[in-house]
Amino acid sequence: MIRLLRSASAAVGLACLGSACAGASDSGHVLVEAPAGPVRGVTQDGLEIFKGIPFAAPPVGEARWAPPTAMPAWDEAYDATEFGPGCMQPGWVSQSIYTDTLPRLSEDCLNLNIWAPAEASGAPVVVWIHGGALVRGANSLSLYDGASYAERGVVFVSINYRLGVLGYLAHPELSAESPDGVSGNYGLLDQIAALEWVEDNIAAFGGDPQNVTIAGESAGALSVTYLMASPLARGLFDKAIAQSAYTISTPSLSEAAFGAPAAETAGVALAEALGAEDVADLRAMDAETLVDAAGRAGYLASGTVDGLVLPDQIVSIFDRGEQAPVPVIAGFNEGEIRSLRRLMPPPPADEEAYEAAIRRGYGELAETALAHYPPSDIEESMLATTRDAMYGWSAERLARDQSEIGQAAYYYYYHHGYPAAEEMGLHAFHASELPYMFDNLDRLSEHWPAPPDTPDEAALADAMTDYWVSFARDGHPAAEGQPAWPPYSENEAYMLFDDAPRGGRTDLLPGMFELHEAVMCRRRAADIGWHWNVGVIAPPLPAPVADCS
Repeated sequence: MIRLLRSASAAVGLACLGSACAGASDSGHVLVEAPAGPVRGVTQDGLEIFKGIPFAAPPVGEARWAPPTAMPAWDEAYDATEFGPGCMQPGWVSQSIYTDTLPRLSEDCLNLNIWAPAEASGAPVVVWIHGGALVRGANSLSLYDGASYAERGVVFVSINYRLGVLGYLAHPELSAESPDGVSGNYGLLDQIAALEWVEDNIAAFGGDPQNVTIAGESAGALSVTYLMASPLARGLFDKAIAQSAYTISTPSLSEAAFGAPAAETAGVALAEALGAEDVADLRAMDAETLVDAAGRAGYLASGTVDGLVLPDQIVSIFDRGEQAPVPVIAGFNEGEIRSLRRLMPPPPADEEAYEAAIRRGYGELAETALAHYPPSDIEESMLATTRDAMYGWSAERLARDQSEIGQAAYYYYYHHGYPAAEEMGLHAFHASELPYMFDNLDRLSEHWPAPPDTPDEAALADAMTDYWVSFARDGHPAAEGQPAWPPYSENEAYMLFDDAPRGGRTDLLPGMFELHEAVMCRRRAADIGWHWNVGVIAPPLPAPVADCS
């Protein structure tokens, strides 16, 4: 590893790649000689920060809808002092708490950022995968600033990956182009390419390539489970953190499955809806026009079970113990659906109609479902049903599955509220843990309900970040002066994050996991999808089968 601090005069003559170099100052810069080529970043408050480093060649032209390819090594110093562009995505149709100012967007977006302690060597590495339903988001959003991790001794990396139709389209012509006969999953392949780049290069920035933790929230956490299931990602990471993952049924490449059309069929239908006769027509479309048109046509981005990148349904891979054998942190938030009400159906007219709908959908499991989600408070029961079926069950299943293959698994429940969120009816809403586990309470968008600037809020943020950093360092989450966090295997233990971390708790929401596991298991056997089709819109429960209650 070679590091050189350069003043303005010492850096004269350094060249760089791309438009990010224009007007950059050389004062307080650091030059790292990496295998990919020399990279110039900035020094700030004892940290070394590198932004917008390309980890794969631009996926443009004929490379649109192709697996990522490695960037040729560069000889002149790459200027990594400004964030790179985000990946193409639709604009915000309406304002929400998640509305944020996006960076410049481009198809040439496969870049990553690094925050590292100055002069680090052999430090643990965290690779952050942003959320956004596989459709939105960027590694440069201020909420994802990695300085708090670097200040605690971690080399923190945030990555971009292709989104929406550009990241996940499957089509028979694309499959025919592939030597493996598959298509789709390009965004996931981008994530794998980023991890390969980290493995090859991160030591030059002070990180340990043998101690890499992948982490993500929402679609980022879904991506974490995809990576755990993909043979192509095996060995590229050593621990995993999945915050509000949703392990829903996934389309198959060339045949209808679980109520969804084949991914290739969906791709053909989209092309027809956009007036494209073939993939060449799709490639000829302007990227912004294509992305916006796909959104209007109702295209839903998803991974694809293709037998190669994703060999099978995620739950089936985990059932067989074929997932990555790594320690995990997994958890979810009490109010996941309060900010995602579009996932809920309209409520029934009254308690009688609610109960009748539950009985139609859950059959002999209806009494159990009604005990968990009673008609006495229809709104709260519907919020909890969708939350548990998507996020709660997924988190506990991940903790159980890793425990069953002998890996340490740490389970959490985020239940923290504060005045600005409570006033909006958003107690512990989806993603509300992010400012705390990043220790970035002051780096929120203008629409995000702001936590109060109090010592208690700061203490919770410090504690959560310390737990996450400790896990990245040695696989065990711990924070000085805070409760011990035992693994899930100890009586289904979990950590409650409320006004403060609260340990010593077991068996979160008793019976919740078993109910939704039974429903998923029966639906899988009957070729019915499992996602947000729960509660009052649940299809009739299939009959019991072997290994399903």
